[in-house]
Amino acid sequence: MGATGCGKTKVSIDLATRFHSEIINSDKIQVYKGLDIITNKIPIQDRLGVPHHLLGEFDPEDGELTLSEFRLAGGLAISGIVSRQRLPIVVGGSNSFVHALVVDRFNPELNVFDGSSPVSTQLRYNCCFLWVDVSLPVLCDYLCMRVDEMLDSGMFDELSEYYGSIDSASQTVLRKAIGVPEFDRYFKKYPPGSGCGRGIGGEWDQVRRGIYEECVREIKENTCQLAKRQIGKILRLKGAGWDLQRVDATESFREVMMVRTSDEDDHKKNTKKRKKNKRWVEVWGRDVMEPSMKIVKRFLDE
Repeated sequence: MGATGCGKTKVSIDLATRFHSEIINSDKIQVYKGLDIITNKIPIQDRLGVPHHLLGEFDPEDGELTLSEFRLAGGLAISGIVSRQRLPIVVGGSNSFVHALVVDRFNPELNVFDGSSPVSTQLRYNCCFLWVDVSLPVLCDYLCMRVDEMLDSGMFDELSEYYGSIDSASQTVLRKAIGVPEFDRYFKKYPPGSGCGRGIGGEWDQVRRGIYEECVREIKENTCQLAKRQIGKILRLKGAGWDLQRVDATESFREVMMVRTSDEDDHKKNTKKRKKNKRWVEVWGRDVMEPSMKIVKRFLDE
């Protein structure tokens, strides 16, 4: 568990390769097919052969997956994994999905995160909760950097293709993915295929550039707000008595940002970057993976 961008995916892969596991996605946007860059789905090559469930499996045109439907699908996935004598690892930032999946008696009519209903501590599984936490200011700096990296990796082209293929009245659930609604204003003014796309037809004018940059700013702000809300929900579960084992990844994220902002202009600077990257690996192992491994091993031994 943890806020968006906190390293949950890496932790889950590192654990899964050590504990003979399969992974179940509990991100409410990643369950749908499409927009792989925008929704930050882990690429197949990065899964290291670990089977993943409920990741890009549902057609967004079929409508939004309800909490009850996720509980059923997740429960079936867990049963299948256990039948293969493997460890199920549930990973994702949608705490409402996690809550719906693991509580013993789930009532879809109640919202336990708005304070109007108590959070149940009666669970239908024997759970080990790992909370990967990062200081919010550090996490927000990283998330802003990650948005820029996603744009460099083809996010804008993916958005352009998406807006060029959907009907203007379409209510596909992928519209809720951060990055999609923020660019709605841009693509209404500069529709895909109109010759007004990014990098087409020469330099952008100031108006187009301004709209684009404002959309990017909104994505960064909304991503940080999402992280803040997710942390609030985790604190709500912890305050209610859920035994969340907190792992602090803050220092490793500081190292990540140092590595990614280092210059690569010459050999000397490349050498410096390699040293920084080695430092990040050391900090991640010390602060995140070692304690996570100990927590899971202790849980399994008990």
